[in-house]
Amino acid sequence: MNGTDEDFDVELADRGDDRPGLGDLEEGVVIILSDFDEDDDDDDDLDEDDADEDDAEDDDDYPEDATEDDIDFVIALYREDGQPVALALAAELANDLDELINQLRRIPGDGGAVGLVSIASEFFAVVRVRGRHVQVFLSDVVAANDWPLARDVADFLALEIPDDDEDGGPVGDLDILADSGMSEFDLETLCSDLDADSDALVEKLVKKIKFAPVFKRAVQGSFG
Repeated sequence: MNGTDEDFDVELADRGDDRPGLGDLEEGVVIILSDFDEDDDDDDDLDEDDADEDDAEDDDDYPEDATEDDIDFVIALYREDGQPVALALAAELANDLDELINQLRRIPGDGGAVGLVSIASEFFAVVRVRGRHVQVFLSDVVAANDWPLARDVADFLALEIPDDDEDGGPVGDLDILADSGMSEFDLETLCSDLDADSDALVEKLVKKIKFAPVFKRAVQGSFG
């Protein structure tokens, strides 16, 4: 071999590492390949632990389902050829807003369908579905602390949930039934009667929008 050992070392230094891709790295970036698997495994374990803790916290915070005894009624209202129709829905829909919306979307009524739910005489919810358009209304947002449907509505509206000892009140689309005869003012005034049971308030609501007779029959037939 020609030249000294020093010349050979200099030549190797000048040639550098010619592995593909390494020439594109910025100066000062160091990658230690042997560390990747161990670090990734540790990070994955930490991420899984964090996710499990978050899920556990969510489960602890989420209200328990309303029982059959808690559910006053779950009724769908719609018009067929202009005539009012009331249909009793499955009681378990009182615990699942997404599924309630899915069921209302299947009803081929004129202008969509309206779902009315009352629970434990404490609060009521109104859900209106017209194709892809969904409106929701909750008579008292504080109920979101205790009941899954109320929590779902609050989440749908992206609302912060007040504590039990804080003032509540109606939230959502106050104009949800404006085209049926229940104005925003009427709906807000209805909910201001804090001494009335929620099922009694809904009876006043359906009378206002001219669904009272069919609504009453549907409730008595399935939830009476």
